[in-house]
Amino acid sequence: MMMKTTTALWLPAGEALELMQVRPQTLYASVSRGRIRAKPDSADPRRSLYHRDDVQRIAARTRGRRSSETVASETIQWGEPVLASGVSTFAHGQLLYRGQDACALAAHATLEEVAGLLWESAPPRFAAAAPAAQQQTHKKNTTPLQAGLLALAARAATDLPSRGRSRAVLQAEAADIIGTLADALLPAPARIKKEVPLHMRLASAWRRPHAADDLRRALVLLADHELNASTFAARVTASTGASLAACLLTGLSTLTGPLHGGAAATVQALMRNAADIGTEAAVREWLAHDHRPEAFGHPLYPNGDARCSALLAGIDLPPAFAELRAVGEKLLGEAVNIDFALAALAAVHKLPPGAPLTLFALARTVGWTAHVLEQQATGQLIRPRARYTGPAAS
Repeated sequence: MMMKTTTALWLPAGEALELMQVRPQTLYASVSRGRIRAKPDSADPRRSLYHRDDVQRIAARTRGRRSSETVASETIQWGEPVLASGVSTFAHGQLLYRGQDACALAAHATLEEVAGLLWESAPPRFAAAAPAAQQQTHKKNTTPLQAGLLALAARAATDLPSRGRSRAVLQAEAADIIGTLADALLPAPARIKKEVPLHMRLASAWRRPHAADDLRRALVLLADHELNASTFAARVTASTGASLAACLLTGLSTLTGPLHGGAAATVQALMRNAADIGTEAAVREWLAHDHRPEAFGHPLYPNGDARCSALLAGIDLPPAFAELRAVGEKLLGEAVNIDFALAALAAVHKLPPGAPLTLFALARTVGWTAHVLEQQATGQLIRPRARYTGPAAS
C-alpha cells in the first residue's frame, strides 16, 4: 500500500472519533473485529493511529441506512466477508488455518499435512509422474507457467464436473491434479521418488537440497489466505459445478496478475533497479511514477505481515534486501510483506526467476481445493448483481 505521508492515511483517535461520531469504545471494538486497521503512533507508541479509509467507511454507515446496492458494492473491496467459510481467517494479526496458527504450523508441518487439515482428510500425496511423462509437459520454448496453464486446461477439458461427486473422490482427484501441475511447473529430474513431499521435490528439481526446509516453510505459509482474488475466482467457478481442474485453472489464471501472485516479480524488478541506481533512488523513482512498491504493506496486516516474519526468520537476509527493507519502511511507513520475503528467499538460494510464483501456485492449489470442496457442499451458485451505471433506456 503506497502512502505519501503518514498523517494523510493514518488518523489519531480524536480525528477518527470526530469522523465516526461514536464513543471511543465503538472505535476500539471496530479495531478488535478487524473492521478498522490500527498501528502504533511512531511519535508516541502508547497511542494508536487509525486507517483513514476504514474510518470513513464506518462513518458512512452512521449517516443513515444505506441501500443494499451500496452495501453489496462495499463488500467487494476489502469489506465484510462476502461468503461464509471455515477454511481460514485472520485474528489479532495471525493467519489461522481452521483455527490453527499458520506461522506455528510453518515451523514443522509439510504442505501435505496442511492439505489434510484444510481438506479435513488424511494428508494427500502429490505424486510425480514418471520422468518420461513429465518431459512431455515441457515443450521447447514453453515457460513453466505456460506449461502449468496448459496442463490444467487439458484436464479441465476432459475431467468430470465436480457437482454430484463425493468429497472423498474429489479429494483424491485434487491430489492427482496438483501432482499434474507440479509435473508441468518443475523441470523433470532424472530420478525422483514418486511420493516425496512437495518441498523435497522442489529442492531436487531446482538442485537446491539445502533450501528444502525454507521451501517447506514457504509452501505452508502460502497455502491459503481467506477470500483473496484467486480463491474467490475458484469458488465462483466451483459454484457452477465445473471440474476441479477448471476451478484450479481459474485460480491459477487469477494468481498470475502483478497485484497478486506476480507481486514478487515486481520486487525482483525493484531490486534490479536498486542495484543500478541505488536503493533510495530506486524507491523514490517508483513512487514518483506512481508505482506501488509491492514489497511493503498489506491491508489485512496493519502491524506487519505475519507470514513475512515467519519466512524471514529462517533465512539470512542479503544486505541489498536489508537496505531495501530499511529504506522502504522509512519512506512508506509500512512493513515488508510476504512478496518481499519470497523475493529474498529466491535470492538467498539462487532459485530460478519464476520460483516465487511457482511456490505461490503450488501452495495455493491446496487452499483453492479446500474452498472448492466447501463451495460444492453448499450447492449454491455465486451470482452477484451489478449496479447499472450506463445510459438510461431510450
